[in-house]
Amino acid sequence: MNVRVGVIGVGMIGQDHIRRLTQVLTGGSVTAVNDVDAARAGQVAAGLPGAHIHDTAAALVADGNVDAVLVASWGPAHEEQVVAAIAAGKPVFCEKPLAPSSAACQRIMDAEMAAGRRLVQVGFMRRYDAGYRAMKAALDDGGLGVPLLMHCAHRNPSVPDYGFTTDMIISDSAVHEIDVVRWLFGEEIVAARVLMPRRTGHAPDGLQDPLILLLEMASGALVDDELFVSARYGYDVRGEVVCENGTVALADVDEVTVRTQNRRRVVQGGRPPQTPPDGDRVPVDWRDRFVRAYDTELQEWLNAVAAGTSTGPSAWDGYAAAAVTDAALEALRTGQLTAVSMAERPEFYAK
Repeated sequence: MNVRVGVIGVGMIGQDHIRRLTQVLTGGSVTAVNDVDAARAGQVAAGLPGAHIHDTAAALVADGNVDAVLVASWGPAHEEQVVAAIAAGKPVFCEKPLAPSSAACQRIMDAEMAAGRRLVQVGFMRRYDAGYRAMKAALDDGGLGVPLLMHCAHRNPSVPDYGFTTDMIISDSAVHEIDVVRWLFGEEIVAARVLMPRRTGHAPDGLQDPLILLLEMASGALVDDELFVSARYGYDVRGEVVCENGTVALADVDEVTVRTQNRRRVVQGGRPPQTPPDGDRVPVDWRDRFVRAYDTELQEWLNAVAAGTSTGPSAWDGYAAAAVTDAALEALRTGQLTAVSMAERPEFYAK
């Protein structure tokens, strides 16, 4: 089956997904586009033979030549667009955040549960990264024992010049670690706190950078996440889980290092890493670092849509990440440990 995809939002990430769907992956095509910038939508559609340009997202969702919807618009528009896709009975891939607040995510879940089947996948691409998948496999194996804590780092060379705020370090950057630690540990985050280290002189005016986000898991395991978005030297994502019997850490783009029983071994999570002639290379940005993860994510979504199933991060995962983000933003404002307020997980979203 060829899945005919309509893309809402054709900015940077939307265009990258269109390139992926039309040039890299199999089983999908782009048949419709919509964007608040009509001129940009026209420019993108010009490179997509036969694709229709819709004036509104609602019209794109209703298009009979669209089997599934990819939402890559700005966050505040997600709720309306995702709910429209659910009402039309069409699978929808929504880039993070599912919605800007946990309350909005709850409304999306309510609509999906009323529809009676899972239609929503959220774009938490790190779950598809070979390194993170190798890390999860090492944890699920059980030989390392239960996880006790995790060290994370999320470094960007710089921030966009459109008014990036300190809150966005949590909502746009830390949200990836928030989701991935839930997935790696198989449990929820119950509390958050934010610390403010010495501020870098490279941060734009008004931006508190870096931050340290501390997360408490339901089991009592702790996670510290260094968030440094003006690091200058490159895009650098790190992670190490410390367990009872050893550790597992991201070693490079697609491998992890496992330390246990007085030995260290590198476990390949995908293709052998390529070392450029000028030595070890630091990725330029998120697209560079996670290009394979994005490819895998969208290919698995297409496969699931064609099979009539849904296998990726769910609307519940989007809701849980939003609830933790809400708590972390409150912790940023108060400097206090803040409990995460979250509803009970519905049976509809059982693991």
